[in-house]
Amino acid sequence: MKTLSAVLGMTAAAAMSLSSLPASAQTYPDRTITMVVPFSAGGPTDTVARLVAESMSKDLGQQIVVENVGGAGGTLGAGRVAQADPDGYTILLHHIGMATSATLYRKLAYDTLNAFEYVGLVTDVPMTIVARKDFEPTDLKGLVDYVKANKDTVTVANAGIGAASHLCGMLFMSAIETPLTTVPYKGTGPAMTDLLGGQVDIMCDQTTNTTKQIQGGTIKAYAVTSPERLAVLPDVPTAVEGGLDGFQVGIWHGVYAPKGTPSEATERLSKSLQVALQDPNVVARFAELGTVPSPAADATPAALKAKLEGEIARWKPVIEAAGQYAD
Repeated sequence: MKTLSAVLGMTAAAAMSLSSLPASAQTYPDRTITMVVPFSAGGPTDTVARLVAESMSKDLGQQIVVENVGGAGGTLGAGRVAQADPDGYTILLHHIGMATSATLYRKLAYDTLNAFEYVGLVTDVPMTIVARKDFEPTDLKGLVDYVKANKDTVTVANAGIGAASHLCGMLFMSAIETPLTTVPYKGTGPAMTDLLGGQVDIMCDQTTNTTKQIQGGTIKAYAVTSPERLAVLPDVPTAVEGGLDGFQVGIWHGVYAPKGTPSEATERLSKSLQVALQDPNVVARFAELGTVPSPAADATPAALKAKLEGEIARWKPVIEAAGQYAD
């Protein structure tokens, strides 16, 4: 009888605990979720987001709709999510710009580290140093020599201040100790269009945006920024192989929710993200784009928070030394 009473008591306590949770937490998700991508549709971050959103939708049993809110280096979209209702139905997929914006923008409308809950890391995309297909240099060493000798005429395209291409281009100029004329665009698409058309000379951008163009021979590739060559681009040497010692940079992506989002929701989203990153279709598509999904241990709130903190500290001195700010 005592054992039965104890079991009944535990059952009642559990029932009371569940009943004390908000109804939305008990049934989450029960409607469509909006995933904000703070860049234009068709760009590399948008491509990653749509692949992940599709797979997560299947696991969650509710559709995740991707909404592109571009502008101001990703800070407009991030700001929208920071101000959204913390109910788990508005989330953000952002890249390394989440860290660099903390220094690039001296008057942000939100506190980068404290305005969000963390869901998990998605992927770390390598970069490529590319040029218009008829650009004169034939290898990375030749490229560096050429741009140093022609620094007043060589142009570097990027998708706007704070974009991955801007950050990588800034690191490239820092590495070769040569300032070049930068040409910012409103998105990766227009920047790539002008590179293809020969209106600009070089660009440093994610493999998710450049791989197909490199494979098709419509642009010239000089290096990848990963520690090793990529299976999808086996003939493209690493930047280190090409003579840029220590030039390794990846554009990592993470998923966030507004501050105050219930832990039940962020934990469910994190588990769903882990499932999506093991989806064979996602793995295969990522491979085609020159990247791999983050391991389950990184697709967690704790791992993403630690990554963001470390990257803010890493990029702050780089940006301050360059003296390039967005405001």
